[in-house]
Amino acid sequence: MGKIISIANQKGGVGKTTTAMNLAASLAVLEYKTLVVDADPQANTTSGLGHNPREITKSIYECMVGKEGVRDCIIATEINFLDLLPSHINLVGAEIEMVNLSNREGKMKEVLNEIKGEYDFILIDCAPSLGLITINALTASDSVIIPVQCEYFALEGLGKLLNTITIIQKRLNSALSIEGILLTMYDVRLRLSNQVVEEVHTHFKDMVFETIIPRNVKLSESPSFGLPVIVHDAESKGAIAYLNLAKEIGDRIN
Repeated sequence: MGKIISIANQKGGVGKTTTAMNLAASLAVLEYKTLVVDADPQANTTSGLGHNPREITKSIYECMVGKEGVRDCIIATEINFLDLLPSHINLVGAEIEMVNLSNREGKMKEVLNEIKGEYDFILIDCAPSLGLITINALTASDSVIIPVQCEYFALEGLGKLLNTITIIQKRLNSALSIEGILLTMYDVRLRLSNQVVEEVHTHFKDMVFETIIPRNVKLSESPSFGLPVIVHDAESKGAIAYLNLAKEIGDRIN
């Protein structure tokens, strides 16, 4: 059975989407059959993997409200072993439509359980909020990766997210674990970046991934080409970092 991992932090701009698309692509390059689920109405993972969200007619939204089967919504990417379950702006309305449904927190789990056995990894890119869609993602997941940027206020809001995870573990998904805290946007030249790395390691110790994601121009520009960085420039520091992260996660599983 595949492992489902949410990439979540209610703080925006920490690298969730960058991590979702590039970690998924790196796992696929290592020949793990991988599905990335875009659970953010902004649909940046969808566009970052080369698909125009405005042309998407079957998305995670249709799956969760019961209008389409999940296999009819999954689309291929240009990378072998990598599929995409896209998003659409309609996902904004899913929270309202699901309010009166039974088991509303478990709709994504129902969807992904149908295909879990067909993939080695399913990664979920969560929206920068702790709303019903993110709760659905965490309820469906085996574990969660928490990106934390190496900048001022890095730990702001992290306590609230950890508290939400604890509540979900108690009420909805007792098997949910923290896969790791991922340090992103690291600049070796800045004292602040190094201070944040030290502070996060002091607070969270073994929960922190060994791999640190650097600030990197190629990482920033690759979505504009509709490509993950490992396709855009495989020798860039960003591509190497995400490949190392994929190896680190693969080694844990194995």
